[in-house]
Amino acid sequence: MEAPSEAQLPRKTGGWITFPFITASSVGLTLAFVGWTSNLIVYLIKEFDVESIDAVQIANLVNGAGSLTPVLAAIIADSFLGCFSTIWISSIISLLGTLLLALTATVDSLRPKPCEVGSTSCTPKPKVQYVVLYAAIVLATLGSGGTRSTLSTIGADQLADKPKDQGIFFNWFFFFWYSASAIASTAIVYVEDNVSWKAGFFICVAANVLGSAIFLMGSRFYAKFKPKGSPFTSLARVIVASITKRQVALPSTAEDFFQGCNVVPKEALAVVPSKTFKCLNHAAIISEGDVKSDGSTTNRWRLCSVQQVEDFKALIKILPLWSTSFFLGTTVGVLFSLSILQALAMDRHIGPNFQIPAGSVFVFVLISTALFLALFDKFVLPTWKNLTGKSLTPLQRIGIGHVLNFVSMGVSALVESKRLNVAKSNKGSNIVAMSVLWLVPQLALNGIAEAFHYPGQVSLYYQEFPITLKNMATAMISVILAISFYLATALIDVVRKTSTWLPGNIINGRLDNVYWILVIGGVVNFGYYVTCAWYYKYQNLKEVDHIDSPSDE
Repeated sequence: MEAPSEAQLPRKTGGWITFPFITASSVGLTLAFVGWTSNLIVYLIKEFDVESIDAVQIANLVNGAGSLTPVLAAIIADSFLGCFSTIWISSIISLLGTLLLALTATVDSLRPKPCEVGSTSCTPKPKVQYVVLYAAIVLATLGSGGTRSTLSTIGADQLADKPKDQGIFFNWFFFFWYSASAIASTAIVYVEDNVSWKAGFFICVAANVLGSAIFLMGSRFYAKFKPKGSPFTSLARVIVASITKRQVALPSTAEDFFQGCNVVPKEALAVVPSKTFKCLNHAAIISEGDVKSDGSTTNRWRLCSVQQVEDFKALIKILPLWSTSFFLGTTVGVLFSLSILQALAMDRHIGPNFQIPAGSVFVFVLISTALFLALFDKFVLPTWKNLTGKSLTPLQRIGIGHVLNFVSMGVSALVESKRLNVAKSNKGSNIVAMSVLWLVPQLALNGIAEAFHYPGQVSLYYQEFPITLKNMATAMISVILAISFYLATALIDVVRKTSTWLPGNIINGRLDNVYWILVIGGVVNFGYYVTCAWYYKYQNLKEVDHIDSPSDE
């Protein structure tokens, strides 16, 4: 019998051959998104005559949506479409939005005509211009968010049989993500400020096209998995089942609780649900007609396994700690927005011929985070262990991030006080005779704080979540970022309505008072965090000693 030819053999999919395609597409799509979001505030102010604080609010809403959309995309990918389809559909939506945004910078009729302050001959701004602008922003944000989490997931799926290689993949994937973000917020923003908005936005369009094309080019190499169902559905079933059976008395024997379809008595002992949050235990009570003859459930929304109930309880236990991170992200949202306004009102020249784009100042956060993360394993962790004799736990790492976060707000307040004092001695000018480099310490401190608390949170959630909910670890961070940016928007809105600290021209305002409010809030939030951490008990004590600690040789 003749052996099948090489062309007839099934092609092996997955593995490291997919890495260049997935990473390159991530770089392209990141360049496209960060390239316009980094400079969005400046574009709204200069080209669409949007009030400075209103531009800040819009930017915060965009960043919030950009963080929340990946969670929704992950649910859609897990439950319906799968990662591959979600990514290519989202990349097309992102392309449409970015192209529409580029057209607002190209077609004169899609932008308000320039109008000098105090002029009586200004024509009314057509509403259709703002409809097109906001439609472009919404499409580009939704599309980009749809690719952010799913690209990393499909990349890890290609190495599903090699867990160690998955860790290497994530390290390099996020390295390229941070690098692309830094390039976009400097090089592309520089083109937008010094060449033209049209050129900068069309670079974003080209990057989006290239990223999408490279992703599709690697299609034949990807291992594509069918949707397995969202973990959120399992959690919802526990709630529904516990409510449905709330009148049923709780039994005392393990045999009366559903252990799961695949549990064989010889392999696993039947267990009774824990006594914490006893109301949820009703979801696992076996009633007449709940279980088929083959051991499966007749209605998955009426009966859950003990493990599913315990998984939900584990999530509830960590929610207080999770909620302490909202304020961390809120300060980042406020700092990101207000730093750009400060930069616009400061001397951004370095030498006689170069001027730092205002939209690029946040790159100092990215740089300090990346540099500190590079030093973390080699310097910070060994030093901590030498001083304390113990490894740095995730809770301690997050706590240090909290402290550095409100310290950076204090530095921001002091720098802003100095800027206002310099402005008073130079009345009549909208540009303060003070270098924008004064903003670097507060941004760098905030970046170092992020290097502590962001990976610390991912580590904590991944360590503490049940196996069935491990994929929710990064989703929890995305939800935090989304809520935080919306809280930043709400905070700025409240300050505007209740004080005169945030006028249209910040030279006449008191941004330092806003920062001092964040310092006070940060200290109070840190106290709340310490309380939650003090009462929290690690679920996986064995993992605490080696998480985030260098190997001992």
